[in-house]
Amino acid sequence: MMTRNQSIIVDMERCVGCGACAVACMDQNDLLPERGETSCRRIYQMEYTDERDAVIQYLSAGCQHCDDSPCLIACPTGAIYRDERSGATLVDRDRCIGCHSCALACPFGTPRYDADDRMLKCNLCAGRVEAGMDPACVKACAFGALNFGDPNRLQDDKESRYANGLAGAFARTR
Repeated sequence: MMTRNQSIIVDMERCVGCGACAVACMDQNDLLPERGETSCRRIYQMEYTDERDAVIQYLSAGCQHCDDSPCLIACPTGAIYRDERSGATLVDRDRCIGCHSCALACPFGTPRYDADDRMLKCNLCAGRVEAGMDPACVKACAFGALNFGDPNRLQDDKESRYANGLAGAFARTR
């Protein structure tokens, strides 16, 4: 069952940029590129150098369903709204006029538009979550880079994995 305090959390250390999450999103939502539709998730590749090596890191990015949702505030028609049960920021596409105010307001650049210039938006796979399953993008991530649940619990789990890794590395040096 979907509760208000659930979100998709990305662990960039595990993302390999495979794009399975984006394909799963398109499949789940019947999005077709030939109709001008794109996935609600995008994969970004970042390249930088550290002291000795070139490093490539990936980020699977999608709607953050922000608590303060700048897109919701910017929408002049009320097409963007907060689902009271799940807390997800959703869009009523019939009310969208394609003005792109939401895209200008979103700090993450996540709003997408179809060929009719109406917003396409992540709905956190509400039907899947209501049935006790993970969102499609999370389910498709073979590397565990995407997780769904209470963000505080997910952060605690990540911190524990990191601390255990440090403890293991320390034990091996002794």
